[in-house]
Amino acid sequence: MKAIDQVTVAFTSRSANEGFARGVAACFAAQLDPTLDELADIKTAVSEAVTNAIVHAYPDRLGKIVMRLRQFDGGVLEIQVKDSGVGIPDVDKARTPLFTTGGEERSGMGFTIMESFMDGLKVRSHPGRGTAVTMRKRLAPRAGAPK
Repeated sequence: MKAIDQVTVAFTSRSANEGFARGVAACFAAQLDPTLDELADIKTAVSEAVTNAIVHAYPDRLGKIVMRLRQFDGGVLEIQVKDSGVGIPDVDKARTPLFTTGGEERSGMGFTIMESFMDGLKVRSHPGRGTAVTMRKRLAPRAGAPK
């Protein structure tokens, strides 16, 4: 599938940039005329993906996070959050609800939340080289919206 529009942003793994990433995703998704609920779902999923990269990919240093957003025909939005951090040794285990390597203050629900708010979630990771989280959501066509 060929994207009809896309944008890529890169930012440092500072916690303040989680809000920036949410804003970028919301602005880009707004072109697809989402409902407020759809927009909230997108922002929550982006927040989880970026927070995972900040907390887990770079536990003891700052690093680079790249977020790529693409739109496809049919109202499909794809968001990829990629880091070059420590990677995930066992992706299946990391996707298990309540599993975390982030200490007591982390719930271990990040991937579960992403999966519940988006239509598709793909996680690829290589220990020592980083992780790419790709999420997709098909936005419902609005009544009277141009096709």
